[in-house]
Amino acid sequence: MNIRSYTAALVRNARSNFYYAFVFLPRSKRDAIFAAYAFSRHTDDLVDDAASREAAARNLAKWRAETHACFDGRPAHPITVNLHKALKRFRIPKEHFLKLIDGVEMDLVKNRYQTFGDLYEYCYRVASIVGLICIEIFGYTRRASREYAVNLGIALQLTNILRDIETDAKRDRIYLPLEDLKRFNCTEKDLFDGITTHRFRKLMQFQCKRARSYYTKAAQCLPREDRQSLFPAEIMGCIYSRLLSRIEAVNYNVYQHPIRVSNLKKLGIALEFCLRNRIGIREKSP
Repeated sequence: MNIRSYTAALVRNARSNFYYAFVFLPRSKRDAIFAAYAFSRHTDDLVDDAASREAAARNLAKWRAETHACFDGRPAHPITVNLHKALKRFRIPKEHFLKLIDGVEMDLVKNRYQTFGDLYEYCYRVASIVGLICIEIFGYTRRASREYAVNLGIALQLTNILRDIETDAKRDRIYLPLEDLKRFNCTEKDLFDGITTHRFRKLMQFQCKRARSYYTKAAQCLPREDRQSLFPAEIMGCIYSRLLSRIEAVNYNVYQHPIRVSNLKKLGIALEFCLRNRIGIREKSP
């Protein structure tokens, strides 16, 4: 398997909601996005698949060194070899990738967040930074598109957190701010027991409204001039917004109902945005 196929397979096998946002990009951008996503996915796996925190810390230290080597023109890992090729075409700051590693590393030292302000910093590092990487590949002309990427990243990560409450609890991780649990008279035990009480539903309703507010913020600051180039980001936003709607539709019972969007629906969303984008290009042509 060549390096391009390696990274594309990694994205597909992760059953990523992002895959359908990327598949209709021109090949050069698609290859670059797959490389960036593979970097992100692998960074997560270095922690999630490690046998211990100490092993995870060593993995991340080696990966940080490999990131520096990649930007110095000395990549050794298949993912960074492919990323290095993308960096020749797209000017993505090294600091973005290092900040992403810093965010994932937070899971080694922190498994609770007292306030939403604390959680926001985590979401920014592991999700908004990915958005900022992506828009350098998609292309943009207005500074407000960076704000769009940041807000959309927060929205996507908050949706992930709500979907994955049970999975995270099994790893002794709670990403819902403890101040919010207290506000709705919920305990950590409630989350670990997986019982959807009235208190839990009120807590989840509050969290869903917060996530929706970031989808709204993102939409409000997306410059019209950049919509055509950023249509893959809109696909991601639409798919994840559907996940949020699914959580609401099952009355917040994320423990007993699968929270997912079918591949067919994801493909339909991607096709809709891709078609709209092509029509927009033709309408602007002389």
